[in-house]
Amino acid sequence: MSSIESGSHGPRIVGTPSPAVVGQWDGRWADEAGTAAFAQRLAASPAIANATITLAGDLGAGKTTFVRHLLRALGVTGRIKSPTYAVVEPHRAEAGPHGPLSAWHFDFYRFGDPREWEDAGFRELFASPGLKLVEWPERAAGLMSAVDAALSIGPEETPGDDPEAIDGPRQVTMQAFTDTGRRLLAALNA
Repeated sequence: MSSIESGSHGPRIVGTPSPAVVGQWDGRWADEAGTAAFAQRLAASPAIANATITLAGDLGAGKTTFVRHLLRALGVTGRIKSPTYAVVEPHRAEAGPHGPLSAWHFDFYRFGDPREWEDAGFRELFASPGLKLVEWPERAAGLMSAVDAALSIGPEETPGDDPEAIDGPRQVTMQAFTDTGRRLLAALNA
């Protein structure tokens, strides 16, 4: 079980408690259409507008594909690219299901120096209103503010299937840690 799946986000600052799981959704994405449908259900929840969601999964698991579908469902237009080299990509939806919305897609895969956190203004971004989607959150352990929900994506392992197949089915788990996360889970169960 990964640190995200267990609700433990790696090494902590002394005294930082583990977030308590207040709800969980387990499911499957049969294909990219399933990913898009999941994103649409999350986008329908007003709680998404100010949520912080971490994304866990190996390279190629579908994290960025999910983010693209979610941002499109929220009304973001234009190019949506992976922030792997930039660390963060800002997005803005002028007209979507919840009105104007700011969103940031973080990818801490290459993040290595906690001083970058302050230098890049991440503290201010996480404190501002809007949606925060965070890939590789364990690389910023102890620096991020409260996480509302953690989404874990992995290949579905069935006999005869190639678990490394990029376009194969995915097992998906979403854990909620806050009331905002609980409202997101409610949208998935609606």
